[in-house]
Amino acid sequence: MLGSVILSIFIFFIVLIIFLEYRNEKKYQKKRRENRERQTRNRRTTTTSQAPQKVTPKAETIPKVEPKPEPKPEPKVEVKPEPEPEPEPKVEQKPEPKVEAEPAPQVEIPKEETKELPEANYPPFTHVRLVEMGLSDDEAKEFVTELIPQLEEQIPLIEEALNIPDYHQVERLTHSIKGSATNIGTGGISDLLVDYNTYLKDGTDIDISKAYFEHLKHYTQELKTQYA
Repeated sequence: MLGSVILSIFIFFIVLIIFLEYRNEKKYQKKRRENRERQTRNRRTTTTSQAPQKVTPKAETIPKVEPKPEPKPEPKVEVKPEPEPEPEPKVEQKPEPKVEAEPAPQVEIPKEETKELPEANYPPFTHVRLVEMGLSDDEAKEFVTELIPQLEEQIPLIEEALNIPDYHQVERLTHSIKGSATNIGTGGISDLLVDYNTYLKDGTDIDISKAYFEHLKHYTQELKTQYA
């Protein structure tokens, strides 16, 4: 009897910790949306106040042109024809010896190394972890359906940071949703976010980062279909 009471208390504390993390995540997302809306309003106000003023061009003054005096006719001078020069003797030119050009040395162009892009072959997502902690199947599915809007909200922000690129911002955004996904389940989107966020801590290759991003969109859509 005492063992079941202790187990119930332990399960209660675990569920309470998950709920507190989820609530803190909601507050963080709400605060971030407010900051983004405030920055958008400030940017619009600054753009309106800095509108360019029209400048009316000044009328150009046309300089007066004074008439030039007509030139006086010069006196005619008779020119005697010069005697024709005697033709110079022809000199035979010897052909210049041909110089064969040396072939240009061949330069070997190094081949580009092929990058190994992430394949992201993860098992299907499952919420068995929540059920094992004491939640019912319906309660566990409710947690998963609340994770999907968070993923859809972060995906355009991650894409915007990749276009800069700002790898520190991408790492921070993936870290915020990685915690929510790994607390709820394993496989699929959860395993992908763990690998993506781990790579971004040191990796700065744009092709690999964008490959992970495409997998993120794919597994998010797969999660929506699974819990539709």
